[in-house]
Amino acid sequence: MTTAITYQVNMPVTTEEVIDVFRSAGLNRPVQDKDRIALMLQRADLTVTAWHEGQLVGIARSLTDYCYCCYLSDLAVRQEYQYQGIGKKLVDLTKQEVGDTTCLLLLAVPSAMEYYPKIGMSAIDNAFLIRRTA
Repeated sequence: MTTAITYQVNMPVTTEEVIDVFRSAGLNRPVQDKDRIALMLQRADLTVTAWHEGQLVGIARSLTDYCYCCYLSDLAVRQEYQYQGIGKKLVDLTKQEVGDTTCLLLLAVPSAMEYYPKIGMSAIDNAFLIRRTA
């Protein structure tokens, strides 16, 4: 793409726009449940979005206290915009927003395990999880 990507912090997005990005990116989210996606967006503390000519092409959605920890719950870039540094920029801007005193953590899908170290994130082995049942 030759046209510049623009980035926004906490800019309103529609549920449909986000579902479209999740689907295009292949992100395993409950995209068939529009109400649940809407709540996920409504309850997020921080969203950083990437735009190209008015179209949402990427999103980083986080839950954070802005002083100690930030859980980057969703990182998605439309398939045709991947491999252009957009995901890394979304992560960098998220970290910038939460500040140096805040750790940034996420859970990666198996297919993305090699991506995150490439953008400066470290793997950890001291995390625990109770999986969702629905």
